[in-house]
Amino acid sequence: MTPMVHLLLLPFLLSITCAKDLEEKKGPFENTVLEVPEGTVVPYAIHQFLVTDAAVHGFRLSGEGSEDIEISKDGWLFLEKALDWSIRNHYIFQVEALGDDDAVVLGPIIVTINVVDINNNAPRFNQTVYTAIVREKNPAGVSFTQVFATDEDDPDSPNARLHYSLVTQIPNSNNILLFQVNPNTGEISTTREGQQLLKAREGIQYSRGEDRTTETLERKFSEYCAPTKVPYNQNPFFTCVQRAEMRRQNLDPLEDPDFTLFLRVQDLGGDSETALSGTSRVNIVVQQNLWNNPGPLKIKENLKGTYPMVIAKVQSNDPHAIYSLLQKEREPKFPFQIRDNGEIVLTEALDREDKDMYILVVLAKDVHDKEVDPPMEIQVLVEDENDNEPVCEHEESVFEVQEDEELGSRIGQLLAHDADEEGTLHSKLTYTIESETPALASKTFSIDDTGLIQSLRLLRRKEQQVYNLVVKVSDSDFSTNCKVLIKVIDVNNEMPVFEKNNYGRYTVAEDTPVGHTVLNISASDADDPASGSSFIQFIISAGNEGGVFAVITDGKGIGSLVIAKPLDFETTETFNLQIDARNPEPLMKGLEYGSESTAIVSVSVTDVDELPKFSQKDLEITVPENTIKGTALLTVEAADPEGKEINYKMEGDEKDWLEIDSATGQIKTKKALDREELEAFDVTVTAFEKENPEKSSEQVVHVRLLDVNDNYPKLTESQAFICMQNPKPIILKAKDGDSDPFSAPFNFTFDNDKKSANWQLKTASETTAQLILKKKPTEEKNVTFNINIKDNAGMGVTHMFHVMLCNCTQLGHCYMAPDTPSKLGMAGTVGIFAGIIGFCLILFVIVIKRINKGNKKRKALGGEEERNMM
Repeated sequence: MTPMVHLLLLPFLLSITCAKDLEEKKGPFENTVLEVPEGTVVPYAIHQFLVTDAAVHGFRLSGEGSEDIEISKDGWLFLEKALDWSIRNHYIFQVEALGDDDAVVLGPIIVTINVVDINNNAPRFNQTVYTAIVREKNPAGVSFTQVFATDEDDPDSPNARLHYSLVTQIPNSNNILLFQVNPNTGEISTTREGQQLLKAREGIQYSRGEDRTTETLERKFSEYCAPTKVPYNQNPFFTCVQRAEMRRQNLDPLEDPDFTLFLRVQDLGGDSETALSGTSRVNIVVQQNLWNNPGPLKIKENLKGTYPMVIAKVQSNDPHAIYSLLQKEREPKFPFQIRDNGEIVLTEALDREDKDMYILVVLAKDVHDKEVDPPMEIQVLVEDENDNEPVCEHEESVFEVQEDEELGSRIGQLLAHDADEEGTLHSKLTYTIESETPALASKTFSIDDTGLIQSLRLLRRKEQQVYNLVVKVSDSDFSTNCKVLIKVIDVNNEMPVFEKNNYGRYTVAEDTPVGHTVLNISASDADDPASGSSFIQFIISAGNEGGVFAVITDGKGIGSLVIAKPLDFETTETFNLQIDARNPEPLMKGLEYGSESTAIVSVSVTDVDELPKFSQKDLEITVPENTIKGTALLTVEAADPEGKEINYKMEGDEKDWLEIDSATGQIKTKKALDREELEAFDVTVTAFEKENPEKSSEQVVHVRLLDVNDNYPKLTESQAFICMQNPKPIILKAKDGDSDPFSAPFNFTFDNDKKSANWQLKTASETTAQLILKKKPTEEKNVTFNINIKDNAGMGVTHMFHVMLCNCTQLGHCYMAPDTPSKLGMAGTVGIFAGIIGFCLILFVIVIKRINKGNKKRKALGGEEERNMM
């Protein structure tokens, strides 16, 4: 249909269009952006420009859309043919309002028509049939192949958002899906059931270096079957195996797959009933997976045999794989090796007490050092052998017991251990008393399976002071003897007695250091000096508020009263201490400690002018960087122990951002803060006595500024060039002075999200984007882009970026042609010539004058010489 026919149909088209729709399509004569759905039936009225100027009698359209879009005399834009988004997604053209003789009255104005994509393209797989190979025990969810589909609709719209699904699996006799497809990527993997149930067709296994020839097959057939006199080619069993092996080796997934998957791809994300779809199928062959982990391996320690000893074997899926063995723990001793055929050997006997487990890492690579199978970790467990005998904890164990203790009293615990594996019979110990010295008619002691020794009768010191026992400690195979010495000590019938019960008054300054000895105290005990009954402990039982004091003793009756914590006159001026002397052994029944075992001492603390003390140890300020001037941030608190007036000062603020109130310690902002200039810093606050500034203490305050979004992303470069011979993407890089979450990732777009037929802006990383030229340029020119860059919080501005399209040298630089000489007209040439002649005349006159002046001077000198001669 010709444009003339369209113009004739336009009044009819307008007459059947709703008045409301017409009003919405009208607008003033100005730069305009319009949207038109693709595939619209023509003729189609797009927009009418309203002009009130009576001088306007028509309009003229020029630019990109002139071949598809027309404009009527009364300002109606209309389509001449239906638009197709996949061919062209936007048009930019100019419109001028014309008067008499087609003179331009208004404009030109810029009109942009964006073609709106509709879902009129079904997605299509790039292949109608795919083939894939999967190995047995392929991990569930790990992709072994992938299908791809494309959609010619707008990739930024739901029309091109694709969804993959598995329609059916053949065979599926047990109604169990062995495969799955990732709905977003098209990656195909096994399900958990597939990982367990997939089985390959049976076949011959070949080792490294074995050729898959008839001769190799004959040899393997003979290894498994009894040799016969029938030739191989006439043996029906051999020929059956041979045909099966040839069919397996030459398996064609297209002709004889193990499984066939039917897949569907849908647009609109598969969420709509109107979604368009495409189908394909995948033929899958299951191959044997010979790369199986033989572990965990259990090996007895001290294993007898010939070394190196084969303990396992691995086989790669690649018969030409090269094996290597690594240890995961990187221990200095690694008694394992692997042979070319995959046999793992142990080079020496293991000792569980040295190491009870090893992890071997087996690698299978090709001749190019590329892995042909994933690394395999094999766990080796060293099983215990009873190769260690029990060991006594001490060469001789010594215990003390008071005489006349009750029958069954606990004497002590004999300690022994076995280095074999804990919790087994190899380390389970039993105890037996082999001998007692002196030997009596009846046993004096017993011992149980835990090593606990108990008395079987009353022990009296006057009968026997020392007993010697030999205890046999045994495991299931070995035993050892442990020596035990038991001392019968005197009953604790004597109490410790202080040399004096009142040590008087002592005075110490409050700044006396911790550990200082205030006085020494002494007590004695009349019990047997070689027993625990005479050992003396000193305990402060009263008056020691806050645990300021402690008594250090050697147990022999001498004690030192020391300062255990800092003194504070303002808290406690006087300590009235009560110190008790006690034995670790209990007193004889009916006997109690009396006053002779208690002493008192008074300690007075004298006041010292102490330094001011801060109420907090660690001070930290966290403040947003946009905090206004004069904002209170923190009040530092310090006090003088003697109650004297305190003042404050602050140092270390190099930026002079803060100030402190000298009287109250309140810290305020003095100036505007800037995290991008300095993120964190420390200041030192000094508290000092107002009347005596030398008495001072310091406290460090940590200041950290929190980021606010006060910076926008900026391009690091504002221009670049593209070689016409080999156009490559330009990398645009931006930076932002803010930190997360007000910085990267950045969003790069053309201004107002405009699309370009020739250029594409694609995100490359969090801080970069690629500016891509879609079509190869045909001429050199400069292009300016308005690119909007926003940070992660949506803050950003538009930047200008200049691109020069140019021919390049072999080194990849823009070639700059030499300047062409200017062409002057006749007038210019005459002017230059006249200027040159004038310059020469002036120069000639100057030279003549200088010559004349020289001649006159010489004549004057000659006349003077003649007069002198006369």
